[in-house]
Amino acid sequence: MTDISAIAEIVDRAAMTATEIPQFSDTEALSMDEAYAAQALSLQRRYARGEKRVGIKMGLTSRAKMVQVGVSDVIWGRLTDAMREEEGATVSLSKYVHPRVEPEIAFLMKKPLSGKVSALEAMEAVAAIAPALEIIDSRYKAFKFDIGDVIADNSSSSGFVIGQWSDASTDIANLGMVLAINGEAREIGSSAAILGHPVRSLVAAARMVAAAGEELKAGDIVLAGGATAAIPMVAGQAVTLEVERLGTVAFNVGE
Repeated sequence: MTDISAIAEIVDRAAMTATEIPQFSDTEALSMDEAYAAQALSLQRRYARGEKRVGIKMGLTSRAKMVQVGVSDVIWGRLTDAMREEEGATVSLSKYVHPRVEPEIAFLMKKPLSGKVSALEAMEAVAAIAPALEIIDSRYKAFKFDIGDVIADNSSSSGFVIGQWSDASTDIANLGMVLAINGEAREIGSSAAILGHPVRSLVAAARMVAAAGEELKAGDIVLAGGATAAIPMVAGQAVTLEVERLGTVAFNVGE
């Protein structure tokens, strides 16, 4: 029988100490239920240390990525206040193992949302929308993992930076997004790459947190998922995301 508590302790310690760990799938693959249970227990350890849950992130929001890893649904992880990085500030690599950055759209909730909802119902619960950068960081050796591994490891969510909030009525169906490193465009995409429309990610988020006995609360941040491939982070980089209609968000990478 899989020891979920032991797995939770291992991934929590790996994240806390920025230490690489072996893949659990090397010995026994985790089921989706086991992986989410391990994730929940690992976050409980963080809460016990004083961290506060401030939202969730969605992952595998590209249909092509779902097919690539053999799943039919998105995945999710939790965000805490300790994971938030200041916009425009310098992010230290010492906090991470294999950090990569990807461009996102963020939702700020103004009222609770959970369960099966329509796109209209989901957007009615949104206070504002912003450009965002997520720092993903798998703690597994060589950045290799299966779906159970990644979910147990908080779906690789490790840090995030939020730009200026815009009105929730802003049309985000097909916004141009440019991720630049040191002023050079490295990834160019569209918000439509997020499940065809980022609001679908929010709808999925409401459904999935409800299945876990949780809800999206007023004040929560929801990261809709990466719109392009993620870029490895290296000291000395100036990372900037420009999103059509929403503006820019940036940070620098330090040692």
